[in-house]
Amino acid sequence: MRKLTYYVATTLDGFIAASDGSVDFFPVGGDHGPAIMAQYPETIPTKVRDSLGINTENESFDTVLMGRKTHDFGVKTGTSSPYSHLRQYVVSTTLLERPAPDVEVVSDNPLGKVRELKAEAGLGIWLCGGGELAHHLLPEIDQIYLKLYPVVLGSGRPIFGHGSGVDPINFHVISSRVFADGVAFIKYSRS
Repeated sequence: MRKLTYYVATTLDGFIAASDGSVDFFPVGGDHGPAIMAQYPETIPTKVRDSLGINTENESFDTVLMGRKTHDFGVKTGTSSPYSHLRQYVVSTTLLERPAPDVEVVSDNPLGKVRELKAEAGLGIWLCGGGELAHHLLPEIDQIYLKLYPVVLGSGRPIFGHGSGVDPINFHVISSRVFADGVAFIKYSRS
């Protein structure tokens, strides 16, 4: 069975974006970027992959799942199909039609859709955001890969949204690496 992996950047205080959705507080550069990009090239948006000449096969993920706000972030950069090298799903109750031919809209029962996808053959499923969707899909999240940045934001969009409380779910560390630039990359698996 395929795994659902929440692979996301976060601040020390648990925010994945500012309240307005911006992420410009995450430092660009340093030694963490090339190392993580080499390990997970499929998590780089298609336009960026093309500009960098990255033309590698998907190694970890062949499907991406995102919430409406995460998808809208890509739209602001000029694309309605940010990860055309992956099967793309946008979970939204307000998006009335496909934003691009290769992007499927999941308008109801995202847990059911994830369970359906996990039963298929293939590589992993990448949950790239956002926090509200991650909160809703928590029962099906098998792994959490955090890019933990040495930044305290104070407020913003929490890593697991503003949903109601959940019963504690334990994860254990699979691996961790701290880069010279202060970014920590920590992989967790459900216990």
